[in-house]
Amino acid sequence: MHPEHLRNSGPYRSRNGIIFGVCRGIAEHFQISVFWVRVIFVVAAALSWFVPTVVVYFVAALVMKPEPVLPLESIDEAEFYNSYANSSAMALHRLKHSFDQLDRRIQRMENIVTNREYQWDKRFHQPE
Repeated sequence: MHPEHLRNSGPYRSRNGIIFGVCRGIAEHFQISVFWVRVIFVVAAALSWFVPTVVVYFVAALVMKPEPVLPLESIDEAEFYNSYANSSAMALHRLKHSFDQLDRRIQRMENIVTNREYQWDKRFHQPE
């Protein structure tokens, strides 16, 4: 199922659901049978003249985050996924910032290693 830190973060839309995965996501979050969640939905739809329950269902489908494709194994992964699911632009900005920092570090290392002085220092300080 889900690790404990995901269970506490709210229900996700299941990727294995029939229509948007709302009922299955709620069932997995509360650890109950999806059958009973669907029965409750059908009874609520029948008692409310169908339209309000369907509207609530589609609103839930829009509000609930989709279940992660791969299981999240750490709190950092869960935080990143939640930030991505809430705002993909912000998550992509964070990811781009991290890669830019890595790129700058790699460029500094390349400049040191490809510098002529590095080659001379390496030759003079080699043990014989």
